[in-house]
Amino acid sequence: MSELVTVALDAMGGDNAPGEIVKGAVNALNANAGVRVILVGRQEEIDKVLAEAGPYPADRLSIRHASEVIEMGEPPVDALRRKKDSSIVVGMKMVRNGECDAFVTAGSSGAALAGGQLLVRRIKGIERPPFAPILPSAKGPVLLVDCGANMDPRPSQLVQFAQMGSVYMKNMCGIENPRVAIVNVGAEEEKGNALVKETRPLLEACSGINFIGNIEGRDIVEGAADVVVTDAFTGNAILKTMEGTASVLIHGIKDAMMSSLRTKIGALLVKPALKDLLKNFDATEYGGAPMLGLTGLVVKCHGNSTAKEISKSIEQCVLFKEKRINEQLAEAMGLQM
Repeated sequence: MSELVTVALDAMGGDNAPGEIVKGAVNALNANAGVRVILVGRQEEIDKVLAEAGPYPADRLSIRHASEVIEMGEPPVDALRRKKDSSIVVGMKMVRNGECDAFVTAGSSGAALAGGQLLVRRIKGIERPPFAPILPSAKGPVLLVDCGANMDPRPSQLVQFAQMGSVYMKNMCGIENPRVAIVNVGAEEEKGNALVKETRPLLEACSGINFIGNIEGRDIVEGAADVVVTDAFTGNAILKTMEGTASVLIHGIKDAMMSSLRTKIGALLVKPALKDLLKNFDATEYGGAPMLGLTGLVVKCHGNSTAKEISKSIEQCVLFKEKRINEQLAEAMGLQM
């Protein structure tokens, strides 16, 4: 039997903690015999949820007690320093010390970002680690780099985002020679702000990526590129807009189909095809947003994550480890782990 992948899971992070978090862990353990989960958080609260979670492989699930929780509104760096027994700090240190292969949290994005850099630490040579979620498109998965970590990146950092994103998509999604594009307000080379205009020639000159030029927001959902590079401000706006639009459309379709007897009959006929279509555009199928460029893996999930996204994020960690993403990344960029 191959070595188990060990994932530390922040049981106290997010709007639905610890209930949905623990359920997600149980689902992942029951679905994948190759993973071990360590729930990090207040043991008494975790035990209550586990008692009602149904059967699970107890030999692959354990609890690491952490008495404190970093709340969403707390200043991240200050919280990391004050709350040394918080679930985020304890989980991050477990990754740094080699006790586990990855840490997953639906808690504070700021604390996850600061902890990733201060506690887990960057691969030597990586300027800034980005959050890199996979989004659905008409032609398959698209990696958005960055969506929340670096609001004012330098051109050299965007080039590294493109390099890391290419390695990730090639190895995680099996896309040979991933198409890389930079977000802009038009396809023409002369368009864009100073950051885009300075970055584009650097991407064109980067031999290790398949740069195809600019991409507009509407082209992302069409699947015009496999890796979409941008600053975190723009990326976060794109991410939230896509999620909001998808939610409105899904609820609108459901309401329309339930509006009359005739539409309900039609809904029964199209239900199988519609179910497959909606699944293809469900971003939670891909898990959370990994921080690329760290010495260990940190995955940030949505604050309102349900058990499904938590479970998918744990599966994502297993694949990340099996595909040796960090080693592949360092080799492709000529860096030392």
